[in-house]
Amino acid sequence: MTAGTGTVPQDQPEDWPSFRRIIWTALRVVSSVAVLVAVYYVVPLDRSSMGSAIAMLLTGLVGFVVLVAVQVTSVLRSRYPWLRAVEALAVSVPFFVLLFAAAYVAMAAQSPGSFGRRLSHTNGIYFAVSVFSTVGFGDFTARTEAAQLAVTGQMLSDLAVFGLAIKVIVNAARQGRRRKNTMATAVREGEAKDRPRPD
Repeated sequence: MTAGTGTVPQDQPEDWPSFRRIIWTALRVVSSVAVLVAVYYVVPLDRSSMGSAIAMLLTGLVGFVVLVAVQVTSVLRSRYPWLRAVEALAVSVPFFVLLFAAAYVAMAAQSPGSFGRRLSHTNGIYFAVSVFSTVGFGDFTARTEAAQLAVTGQMLSDLAVFGLAIKVIVNAARQGRRRKNTMATAVREGEAKDRPRPD
């Protein structure tokens, strides 16, 4: 704020993103999630082998870690770190849930006894979201040891997502905000030094 006037200098970075930027971010999130869901439904998961299902899950988890790392870097560098953090979470969480849903569908296709019956792609999402949200209606249950291990893996990973990934992204948003404020302060101080002093 400028002393005595109570106005924000025009060259100071905005504190809040414009409505247009918020809409653009929302469209990016919706399109990213739509692409993830479309890929999930297109991939023939019911024809995968148990080995490929496990490999897909492990590869996907590594991909998730890489995605979070890229998102954190993006949040730190963003002009609007909080908006970018919301976008990062809105894309990362569906990716994580769809990853386990795909593993469940593939496992049920190879061994129908894993969950009591074969899972469709939609059933897979439903079950993965039930585990993620800890609701567990009981209509789908892990019955074999392999399925129980996979569900246990998701539950432990859920804790990591809530406890670690979200914390890392939120902390990155805070640091990005702090960096932005520090830069704005430095710009204002530099301008104050450059102003001619009255004789």
